[in-house]
Amino acid sequence: MKPFVLTALLALCTSAAIGQSPASAPVSAAKKELVAKVLELHRPAVENMARTLAEQPAQRLIFAVQTSGALQRVPADKREALGKDLDADLRKYLGESTPILRERALTLMPTTMGPILEQRFSEDELRQLVAFLESPLSAKFQAAGAEMQRALGERLVADSKASIEPRLKTLEKAVNDKLNAAAGTPGRAASGAKR
Repeated sequence: MKPFVLTALLALCTSAAIGQSPASAPVSAAKKELVAKVLELHRPAVENMARTLAEQPAQRLIFAVQTSGALQRVPADKREALGKDLDADLRKYLGESTPILRERALTLMPTTMGPILEQRFSEDELRQLVAFLESPLSAKFQAAGAEMQRALGERLVADSKASIEPRLKTLEKAVNDKLNAAAGTPGRAASGAKR
């Protein structure tokens, strides 16, 4: 099963479960402002998650190339140049994909993570969180953090699939073409990457 399909399926299951939760009371403007502050403080972690999401498929492709034996078919005198060429393709993919995922994550953050904070934390707790006081609140926030990251990650993958998947396919094709050309075996699939 393709990684994006699996993640989308998980997102569907999660959103169905969230949809079954009881309706919450209206949120005050003060609480919304505190949630916005917490989200801004959490921004670096969200940006890191987006970067990781961009890197994961590329890492799987690199691993597939390394374990497929395709590099061994390339003459030794061509491997270094091929490595530099493939590295440039990888950097291009990451340079294009990471900003897309980062910006989309930051856009989705208030609508995915915000409601969880609004439901799980009082205004007083949010004030303590913004001030970074050490308290039992820290453990409570960390426990909610995994759920917030998962909610954002699932939505981000589903929302960004159309933008990222063509770039990943371009990267896979470039890797395959270069491996095949360097090995002198045109048309043969070299990456071994399965989707």
